Parts: sequence; C-alpha cells; structure tokens
Amino acid sequence: MSLAAARLVVLLPAAAALVGLLLARRGAAPARWVAVGASLATVVVALAGLASVGGSQRTHLGQLLPALRAGDLEVPLLVRESATPALIALVVALVAWAVQSFAGWYLRNDDRYAVFSATVSLFSAAMLLVVQSADLILTFVGWEVMGWCSYLLIGHWSRRASARRAALKAFLVTRFADVGFLLGVLALASGPGSTAYPKVLAHWAPAAAACNDTGACAAPNATLRTVAMVLLLIGVLGKSAQFPFHDWLPDAMEGPTPASALIHAATMVAAGTYVLSSLFTVFAASDAARWVLAVSTAITMVWSAVLAFGQSDLKRLLAYSTLSQVALMLSALAVAPAAEGPGAGLLHLYAHAFFKALLFLLVGWLSVTVGGTAAATMRGGLRGHAVIRPAMFVGLLSLAGVPPLVGFVSKEYVIGAAESGAQLGQARSMLVLAALLVTVVLTAAYCMRAWLVLDDLTVARPELHEKDEANSPVMAAVSVLGVLTVFGGLVVLTPWLPLDGHFTWWMALLSVLLIVGAGLALRATVTQGDPAERLVGARMARFDAGFGVDALYVRAVARPVLALARFVVFLDREVVDAYVRGSAASALLTGRGGARIHRAERSSTSLVWVVVGLVLVAAAGVTLW
Repeated sequence: MSLAAARLVVLLPAAAALVGLLLARRGAAPARWVAVGASLATVVVALAGLASVGGSQRTHLGQLLPALRAGDLEVPLLVRESATPALIALVVALVAWAVQSFAGWYLRNDDRYAVFSATVSLFSAAMLLVVQSADLILTFVGWEVMGWCSYLLIGHWSRRASARRAALKAFLVTRFADVGFLLGVLALASGPGSTAYPKVLAHWAPAAAACNDTGACAAPNATLRTVAMVLLLIGVLGKSAQFPFHDWLPDAMEGPTPASALIHAATMVAAGTYVLSSLFTVFAASDAARWVLAVSTAITMVWSAVLAFGQSDLKRLLAYSTLSQVALMLSALAVAPAAEGPGAGLLHLYAHAFFKALLFLLVGWLSVTVGGTAAATMRGGLRGHAVIRPAMFVGLLSLAGVPPLVGFVSKEYVIGAAESGAQLGQARSMLVLAALLVTVVLTAAYCMRAWLVLDDLTVARPELHEKDEANSPVMAAVSVLGVLTVFGGLVVLTPWLPLDGHFTWWMALLSVLLIVGAGLALRATVTQGDPAERLVGARMARFDAGFGVDALYVRAVARPVLALARFVVFLDREVVDAYVRGSAASALLTGRGGARIHRAERSSTSLVWVVVGLVLVAAAGVTLW
C-alpha cells in the first residue's frame, strides 16, 4: 500500500490540474469541485500512506515510470516511501487542501479562478514529486515545474504591471540559480553512473570506497563532491530566497494571498531543505558547502527579521518572516553534527508549514473585510472577528516561538542542533547560534508589532457584512491549521521524523526569556498606533525598499549585464557581420563589373580572345607532346 500511496499522492493533484484546465471554460464551480475534491483525496491518500508505513524509517523503492538509459547513465525514475517522506507528503497535502479551500472563496469573483486552481494543483503535484522522489531526475523535474508554477501564480493578476514584474523577477532569479542546481545534479549522477538516491549516497558518502580485486580502494573525490554540493546549494539558495538571492520573495506578494500561502508555507521555498536533507550524508561531508550555507542563512535570518519589523504592509512582513524562518530550517542542516542528521531542519519545515499557512490565510481573510493588507488599513481590523482574532493570536505566538506551540518546539530543536555543533568547536555553529538568538528577539518584536497593529482598540472599525464572512470550507481549513499549530509539536513523540538531536532546556529557557523581554519592551514603548511608525518613523520607506538591495542589484548586476549585452550586439553587428557584409559587397561589385564588361563586348573583340585561347591551348599541347 505504501508505494501505491507514494505514486497516487503525486498523480492525483497532477490529474486534477489537467482536468481543471479542461473544465476552465465551463466556469468556476466545476473547477472548484475538482480542485478541492482532489486536494482532499490527496490528504486521505497521504494519511493512508503514513499509516501503512507506521513509524518505520526503512525505505521502500518503486518505479514511478519505466526506467530510462542515457548512454552509461542509468535513470531508474524511482519513488520512495518511509516515515519521513510520508509525513512531509501529508503536510504538503494538508496545506494544499487548505489553500484550495480558501482560494475558492477568496477568488470567487475572479474570472481566471479555474486556471489558478489548476496551477495550484500542479504546484502541489510538483512538490509532492520532490518529496516522494528517490531519483535526481524526478527531483529536478519537480523542482523546475514548481518554478514555472510560481511564475504563473505570482503573475496571476497579470493585468497589473507590478504583478508581471514580480513574476518575471522571481523567474529570472530562480532560473539563474537553477543552473547551479542542474550542474550539481549532473555532477552527483556522474560518479555512480546512476540518478538513484541509494547509489548516489553510497558512492559519495565519506565511508564509500571502490575496491578492485587486488584490495586497492579509491575513496570518492572530495573536491568533486564539494563542487557538486556547492552547485546544488546555489539552486537551493535561489529557490529558498536566501542571501544573495533573497530579494525576489517579498515582491512575490503581488500574487493572490492563497498563492503566497502555498509558496511560503509548504512548497517552493521549503523544497531546498527537503532536498538537502535527502542528501544529508553527502552534504555533511562537505565542510565548504556547509560553511556557505551557514553564512548565507545567518545573514538572511537576521537581515530579514530586521526588515520584517519595519514593513508598512503586513503581507510583506510575513514574506520577510518566511525568509528568516526558512533560514532557520536550513541553518540546522549547516550545523547539525552528522550523527544527529537533518531532523531539526525537517521539524521546523513541518512546523513552519502550519503556522505560516495559517497566518497568510488569516491576513487574506482579514484583507477582504478591511480592504487591503497595508498596516494603516488593517489597524484594529481584528475587532468583531470571533475566528480570526484567536487564530491570529495563536499563529503569531507560534511564529515567535512561545511554548508549547509547534513553533517553539521546532525552533528549540534548531537551536539545540547549533549548540551541539558549537560544543564540538565548530566556528560556523557558533556563528549560526549567535544569529539564532538575535533572530529570536527580532521575531518576537515584529510579531508583537503585528498584533499591536491588528488589535489596536483605538481605531473605529465598520460593522462586518455577510459578504465578509468566509464559508464552511475556509472555516474548516483555518480550524485544522490552528489545531495543528497548537498540538503539532507532539510529532516529536513519534518515530516519523529522524530526531536524533536533543532538546536543550537551558537554551529553551533563554529563548523564552528573550521573547518575553522583547515583547514587553516593545509593548511598553507604545500605547497605541503602529509601533514601527513610532520607532522607525520616516525611515519606514527604507524598510519597504529592503534597504535599497533591489536598487543595488539593478546597478551592480542588471546594468552591467545589459551593457555587456549591448557590447556583444555591437561586436556581432559592426565587427563580425561587417566581414560578411564586406564579402557580399565585394561579390556584388565584382558581378556588376563582369556584367558591365559583358554588355560592353563586341564580336570582333570576342573573336580575338577566342583565337588567343586556342593558340595557348595548342601551344600547351605541343609542349606536352
């Protein structure tokens, strides 16, 4: 049953995407039934798959499609099933169902809803393919399909120039980084001559050695392994929007809120964490690659948390929060000792999916009632909402890492992984641990700021209308995500995740004290209004602009590339093509000259030249004779 579930959990949303596109012209209702129904069926299949494997971490392999062969390269196209992939597949399926349920209400008046829902289904299928894949080629296919779907979802409202720009920006940045991912995949597959994960891991693992009949053994090439992992890591940093590829994700807020919830919670930006965890034994053997990841995540988590605090739009606040939280889960892979494995990073991926999807859906729901997501527009917007207000409170507490919510549990395991590395004397672990503690304070600050803005009781709000209230599917989605945010931390009591790390109680106490201190300090600073306006003031525009990083990229990257392109075009047209044009002009002039001479010929002159030719031929013949 488990392998059948692994195949079906990918094929169901893929089929839903195809059927949804075929039904797009028949209106929104058929597309909504297909999208929500198929996503709910995927949840059921994923749950059955998790139940069938129990708590076993033993991996079962099977083919998704017939195997391929490209010369000496074996491409078996395998999928796998064990406890961890089954759990993550269930998480992705749950978030996709919640997003589809919410999108059916949120985009009920959108004339392109059917296409949107079909794209969400395809996006979900691509992420589930990455989760269930045991083959580098299948992973790459899912990876690229997600990139294409993100372009379509971000640019869904393509009638707006800002949405088109954001979609193109996301596409270009992630495609540029994916060049490294592709080269890394090819390098990893070249060693064992196979794209199957078991063979790739067996070949590149530190203990692996190929021995001949005489007993001589050759260990895997450590330099090539490092190059392959760094190249793969470039693709991960681009997809996960980590420094220096971080600037595209906040602009992606131009897409509909359901798309933001899907991209930020359980699919694209979290895919890199899962891929690296699948290759963790190889990644852990490359110290240089882990240093690159540690530096990138340390910068991203602090930088993004600072920017999140000063955003004038609460949707963009959540976007920068995603950057910071994804950096947390990736940092666990950068610093966790090889013996502990990637469990801490996977646990935060699992936790982040629930509370971030919950927060995005709540902000989207609230934006319908108040008319926008700007902080000034949403001030006091929680008043009168019996569902949104407590759910928002729980979501922000979990994001801040307040016990005993799921965000607290996962964040403490990440801190524990960093502390384990620091105890071993790893400098990168000390760097990440310091960044984590700073981020804890900053996260508490921007979560407190968001709550003070949303729950500002001094602002008069209009009465709620019936059209502002969500339907039953939305209520169900928010309720499920809220329950999982509260009780999801109990997963640490199960064998579904490889949690070989440890929970550090003194670090947990320290982080809680930091959260409380940051919250109380911010709360005491203001009594009403937006804290960022009081503490940041006129400089808020700089926060919205990301401290000018986008403009810096334009000056330092885009303009030089465009200048180089213009220079290449000049060389091609004025230098290379000049020789071609010169040859053509010479041939034309020669032809015209010959034609003019031909037209100017007289019969007597032609006869003279014929006689001369005959004499020369005759003379040559006599000489040879």
